[in-house]
Amino acid sequence: MIEARNISKAFGDHEVLKNVSTSFEKGQTNLIIGQSGSGKTVLMKCLVGLYTADSGEIAYDDQIFSEMTEKEKMVFRKEFGMLFQGGALFDSLSVEENIMFPLNMFTKQSFEEKRERVNFCLKRVNLENANKLYPSELSGGMIKRVAIARAISVNPKYLFCDEPNSGLDPRTAGVIDNLINEITEEYGMTTIINTHDMNSVLEIGEKIAFIHEGNLWWTGNKHEVLHSDNKELNDFIFASELTRRLKK
Repeated sequence: MIEARNISKAFGDHEVLKNVSTSFEKGQTNLIIGQSGSGKTVLMKCLVGLYTADSGEIAYDDQIFSEMTEKEKMVFRKEFGMLFQGGALFDSLSVEENIMFPLNMFTKQSFEEKRERVNFCLKRVNLENANKLYPSELSGGMIKRVAIARAISVNPKYLFCDEPNSGLDPRTAGVIDNLINEITEEYGMTTIINTHDMNSVLEIGEKIAFIHEGNLWWTGNKHEVLHSDNKELNDFIFASELTRRLKK
């Protein structure tokens, strides 16, 4: 479990997060949603330590991450898997080298052990034998699957996904959603997804935190989100034509 406890963050005079408290459950796909500028990206960056909250604390399974030294945080981040918007693969590295990158950083495994892990991860995302391909040779969906393989290569306890469906067609986006959900359940990870994609919310939103103007405005799940009487949440949700049709 990951907990945000009374998190506030400001940049100059602009208060972006206002006393936000919520938790993210183990073995579930936890979603953070909200309009652009609502504070959801800042919240995720506070969770992983890219930003330091002005007040409050971040806890990982009762370990207070926000009180760790930078050196301690660096060691602890070995437990993190990161899936960046757009995939963020290294263009000059092959698929195998991209997936092996965190293994080189965080483990002392032999080359053969690392290659075995790479092959395992590629098989898990249905990209066997793609080792020698380069990012320029991959489709958008394949890039995201390689990025997932890289994120799980170190067998993380915590997986952070920033707009994983950005730039993908709906069918491919669904494949990525299902893959993240399956891996989360299979490995018992605590997964947090920052998203605008309402298909993701309705399909895999086991716990949803809605951030509005820096405040935690609503929490619930995919079964409750369409039936909330929260005006701001409804304004956000039903801006999507798909969800507007589902409401009828």
